[in-house]
Amino acid sequence: MHAVILAGGKGVRLRPYTTALPKPLVPIGDSHAILEIVLRQLAGSGFRSVTIAIGHLGNIIRAYVGDGSQWGLEVGYATEDNPLGTMGPLLTMRDDLPEHFLVMNGDVLTDLDFGQLLRGHAASGAALTIATYPRTVHIDFGVLTTDEGQVVGFTEKPSMDYRVSMGVYGVSRGALAGYTPGMPLGFDEVVLDLLAAGRPPRAHEFDGYWLDIGRPDDYDRANAEFSSLRPLLLKGA
Repeated sequence: MHAVILAGGKGVRLRPYTTALPKPLVPIGDSHAILEIVLRQLAGSGFRSVTIAIGHLGNIIRAYVGDGSQWGLEVGYATEDNPLGTMGPLLTMRDDLPEHFLVMNGDVLTDLDFGQLLRGHAASGAALTIATYPRTVHIDFGVLTTDEGQVVGFTEKPSMDYRVSMGVYGVSRGALAGYTPGMPLGFDEVVLDLLAAGRPPRAHEFDGYWLDIGRPDDYDRANAEFSSLRPLLLKGA
């Protein structure tokens, strides 16, 4: 099984932590980098090879991870000279990827079984599988439904339940067909194109632990929780 880790972003929202370090290398808990936790998890889930897409401060990631042998992995690198979006880096390596592979952001903390997701994706026949997570938004206002200047409905401080993308995907090479290598390509564009073509992505619903470390508040929470969550996050590593 093969995984692609997206680690080329500048981590602007996580400054000042990312001033000198790329976001996947900011330390969590007792000095484990986020990327190290992810690599340990992948190895524990049965993955044997990984490609890391690097850009901003990518030389530091390359120096830290090396060839991946310390985790029992074979790690290679794909360099972004310019930002290519979420899916753009995959186009430059498309011909070197297996038929089905995992793609994930390099700043995700979760106990999702990556191997199970990829096996389910390969068996489904879908071009794209998206790991999804439940979220609830509480609205602190009375919400009005209006029609032609009249109030036709009212809900006091409602809650909205929905599922969001976790930044972890099962991808088949067919999902990348028709796009030009070297050009930016966003995850949203691929999803909308698949929907328009009548090839809806598959949802892999997950309700365990998930934290996208995108902001200082998220990073502080990850550090506060890591000591208690370490057995869960590294159970198979």
